[in-house]
Amino acid sequence: MSQTTCLLQFETRADEIRTSLSAIRQIESHLWLGCDETATLERLTYRGDHADDHHHFAIADYLDLPSSSDEEIDIEGIAYSDYYLWFVGSHSLKRKSYKPEKTVADNLKRLRKVERQANRYTLGRIPLVNGQLYPFCSHPKDPDITLTAAQLKHRKTGNELTKELEHDRYLGDFLKANIPGKDNGFDIEGLALNGDRLLVGLRGPVLRGWAVLLELQLTEDKPGILKLQQIGDKKQPYIRHFLNLNGLGIRDLCPWHDTLLVLAGPTMTLDGPLQIFSIPFAALKSDTPLHHPSLVLDLPETRGGDRAEGLTLLKPSAEEVLVVYDAPTSPRLQKTRAVLADQYLLPITPSKPG
Repeated sequence: MSQTTCLLQFETRADEIRTSLSAIRQIESHLWLGCDETATLERLTYRGDHADDHHHFAIADYLDLPSSSDEEIDIEGIAYSDYYLWFVGSHSLKRKSYKPEKTVADNLKRLRKVERQANRYTLGRIPLVNGQLYPFCSHPKDPDITLTAAQLKHRKTGNELTKELEHDRYLGDFLKANIPGKDNGFDIEGLALNGDRLLVGLRGPVLRGWAVLLELQLTEDKPGILKLQQIGDKKQPYIRHFLNLNGLGIRDLCPWHDTLLVLAGPTMTLDGPLQIFSIPFAALKSDTPLHHPSLVLDLPETRGGDRAEGLTLLKPSAEEVLVVYDAPTSPRLQKTRAVLADQYLLPITPSKPG
């Protein structure tokens, strides 16, 4: 396995960002990143063995969030197509975590506490032109088209997607029972585009070893608001795919020519395998919803941290990927504002579309 490192250098809110990276996508010369403790997007300039020139973008400057801009979105996936940067929050409930400095009684109270944070139910897009985000702007190649920031409509306890999924025969019980994401509840991690379809990966639930991938198509209902479009032969609001990932959940998704790369890891917060799989996009158009992606790469396992959560291709090679980590261990934390990510050369070459 060929592995090198890339030093990511942050400036604004650096300690918070570098310890909670959860999404990444390379777009031209920039790395765009999201983390699970903020409601912001981060931009770095990629320079091979390091990335710097940090710019910090508050999503509330482009979209009307349902809650305060201080409340996290828990960004878990970033995608890009046709001058739009797409991103998705976890859409998950949050259980308070154990704190060793607190008393037994206090920790028992914390473990009882389940929170619903409205900003986490955000699935949106923002115009991205020449490395800059805009609330709206003209399409660079067609001035008659206006690019607009927009998001899936929020509801009192989620959004249009979670409302539809409450009636799903496989996922509905997890949503209606209010199971937190890290308890094998509903938890989005991973976003990719295949043409005009959005692919949304679920870290949980994993159903008897099968991970779930949702396929959506969104259309603009009115300025700033997106809605689910009916898709497939059955004209439904989404298509469901089941992936055999050796019992792991989806941590991120990334297109690779005619192939989808899937970063996989444990559903719950524990040490375990971290693997990259591949599945041809053509397989997702087949009649069967059950898929067996091919194992591409085993990532090193680290006890107590280094949870691989973000994956992107590095251009122009397009055969090398960059992986970022949540809960980085101390050797990854460099200087005062930097963190190490890992670059891997993929051991296989995809067939390129003719």
